Amino acid sequence: MTVLRDYATALSQPTLTGAPARYDEVVAPDGSLRASWKGLAELAVQITPGDLSRLDAEIRRFLNNDGVTYARPGEDAGPWQLDPMPLVISAAEWEPLEVGLAQRAELLNAILIDLYGDQRLLREGILPPEVVFGHSGFARPMARAATRDQRPLVIAAADLGRNAEGEWTVLSDRAQAPSGIGYAIENRRVISQVLPELYREAGLHRVRPFLSAFRSALMASAEVEVADPRVVVLSPGTHSETSYDQANVAASLGFPLVRGSDLVVRQGRVFLREYAGTLEQVDVILRRVDASWSDPLELRADSQLGVPGLSEAVRRGTVRIVNGLGAGVLENPGLVPFLPAASEALLGESLRLPTVATWWCGEPDGLDHVLGNLDEVAVRAIDRPATDLSNDLTADLSSLSLDEVREQVRAHPHRYVGQERLALSQAPSWSAATGLEPRPLTLRTFTLRSGSTYRPMVGGLASTQGTSAGDLGAVSKDVWVLKASRDEADLDRAEVLTLAAVQARPAVVPRALDDLFWFGRYTERAEDTLRLLLAAHVLSEDYLTRPHSAGGQATTVMLDALARLTGIASTGDVDRHLRAILLDTNQPGAVAQSVTALRDCAQGVRDQLSLDIWKAFGSYDRASWELVRHEHSYQVSESAGRMLNATMAVHGVTANMMRDEGWRMIRIGGWLERGLQVTSLLRLVVGRRGLDTDRIVLNQTLLAADSSITHRRRYRGYVRPRTVLDLMLADPENPRSLTFALTELRRHLSTLKASTGATRPERLLDELLEECRQADPTTLVALDGETRPHLVKHLDQVNRQLVRLSDAIETQHFETGPRMRPLGLMESR
Repeated sequence: MTVLRDYATALSQPTLTGAPARYDEVVAPDGSLRASWKGLAELAVQITPGDLSRLDAEIRRFLNNDGVTYARPGEDAGPWQLDPMPLVISAAEWEPLEVGLAQRAELLNAILIDLYGDQRLLREGILPPEVVFGHSGFARPMARAATRDQRPLVIAAADLGRNAEGEWTVLSDRAQAPSGIGYAIENRRVISQVLPELYREAGLHRVRPFLSAFRSALMASAEVEVADPRVVVLSPGTHSETSYDQANVAASLGFPLVRGSDLVVRQGRVFLREYAGTLEQVDVILRRVDASWSDPLELRADSQLGVPGLSEAVRRGTVRIVNGLGAGVLENPGLVPFLPAASEALLGESLRLPTVATWWCGEPDGLDHVLGNLDEVAVRAIDRPATDLSNDLTADLSSLSLDEVREQVRAHPHRYVGQERLALSQAPSWSAATGLEPRPLTLRTFTLRSGSTYRPMVGGLASTQGTSAGDLGAVSKDVWVLKASRDEADLDRAEVLTLAAVQARPAVVPRALDDLFWFGRYTERAEDTLRLLLAAHVLSEDYLTRPHSAGGQATTVMLDALARLTGIASTGDVDRHLRAILLDTNQPGAVAQSVTALRDCAQGVRDQLSLDIWKAFGSYDRASWELVRHEHSYQVSESAGRMLNATMAVHGVTANMMRDEGWRMIRIGGWLERGLQVTSLLRLVVGRRGLDTDRIVLNQTLLAADSSITHRRRYRGYVRPRTVLDLMLADPENPRSLTFALTELRRHLSTLKASTGATRPERLLDELLEECRQADPTTLVALDGETRPHLVKHLDQVNRQLVRLSDAIETQHFETGPRMRPLGLMESR
């Protein structure tokens, strides 16, 4: 039996749970396939549990290689979940849904214009004032502005569910900063690769054309007289739960991903702070920061995410915000009971797409219905107050008893609604533990303003197992909308803006350069630590049982150097020590911590990096998992070797970047870190311990510095401290030497716009280069007992100078002025 046949058979069996009947997305009540699946039946019914298990593993690998993550609020980011079974919707089913979504977006746009303009709905009593003004999404600074945006809603999302009769019903609207488009694009990319035959056979609408339409809509949002508008995507940062989604959308659209600190308002206009103090005017902002956090001057004074003065720029009409500030009021469930009347008043039409039955408790009838049916309705607060909740008001009622809920609602009835509990439709979802089983499903759709009308993305983002409607942390599904005929155009999108072939200058902001600088440093740090660990592990495997031999003493030297450089002291168990260096994410010198920090830097500039970077991180992760799974000693070198290969892959990917300031900053960070690593390593290993011990230590030091072959070819295997110092400190042709690193560092530093030849970083570097040129190798190698004091002094001085140079580079090239401080009265601590 195949999984679909087994699934259909299981559905036909009677149940004793008493659960309400659900509409199944694949199997009809008579056991046959739904119309949407019949065209795929020949291939779909052949899928076996083994096939789905293999597909599930491939999907996880693809998503891991792409670095796709999602974080529930208050939790750390985890891997994005994608089910191998798509949600398939026929053309006949989609057509009325598309019309209803377009009408709904038009209605929400009209409501937004009215609430911040003439307020006819309030004046005529169609909307209660308590519902609107009691919601924090209503941005008062935007009300009755002199310059009113007639297109405040450019992109809208709606969370849908089917009822038991199979009718689509709106569960909630998303207008503040709709998320999920980036995930939908990634879902389609992955599923099309793991199910290529089914994907080709389906004849479905592609989602990529939606991106072209989205790009056109954003550029068309600018003032008419702007020929080449500057569009940016405003993100709250890498710690946002949907940071991947934001970065993927920005990269797919080709617009820079910025944060509030990258923007500044001057004379009522918004500018992008570019490198070297340049300001470039911004015309359109795709906002992924909630409105209340967008402007600390007029909205939340404690916000560190927004742009001071943004509200004033919007009022003056010098910048367009997508979606407009204040669009969050549309997410208010208290509006739902009044949408049909609002549609009649503003559009002169009946609302086509039904919304889940909702009763506002601010009306006597609604209050009576909700309180009389508390066991049958879901009680929701229309809004969570912007400040801390008072003792007598609770926005989250899930943990309260029915009596406590009744008390809360009676105390503040205008703040609550009751909503019907729908028996949502179900769809087959794969689990390695339970196989294919039915799970409740919701669908998020996206509707875009295109010219004078609205058009939905033909597809969307489905999810199962959600704890609430639209919970992106659930297991997602790709959404396939079938074409009515094979030759039907994707999205029927004829209104995509025709753009002139004008080369846009990429935006480079100091904050991104800072991330790229540390990206280079952490990459080099991870590589050098891994090479040293591998060199030490080779010795430990050979000499650990012979601690008093020359090799045993050399092993102690290398392990001690590794412990000092990483800050992870040895516990006497070499294997455990090396595993801690590879896996401890909390220790600043550990490989795992360097990779974690490297990944954070990459997240901050994800829109500027190749997708291949994330494949390297996937290799890191798999090597770490294997090390945790296997306790054998050889796994240390095996995993460390794979991690080193991943690091070299990162170097290879960045080598193909455009030679702009960002690439140069990666190289500057890398060369500076190499200088620090070389001097720190030599400082710890070049001493006097006995001829045989020193020879082994020097050979392993060359191995750790990837210079063994070079040394062998140049000095014919004659390993002495003088030859090692010549090669690793002074050789201008060895990429692993200090002199080479400083020379490259000077070359890249001099090409930056903010470098004049007389800046502090350049002066410090020139002094350092001169000091290294004047260092006498004979003096440096001279012994005083068992140490080389001149060498130690020289290396310490170089190391301190490199640290000062790093600080000077950050001050000269990354700082944009004093950090933003909260306004308003904050409680002192």
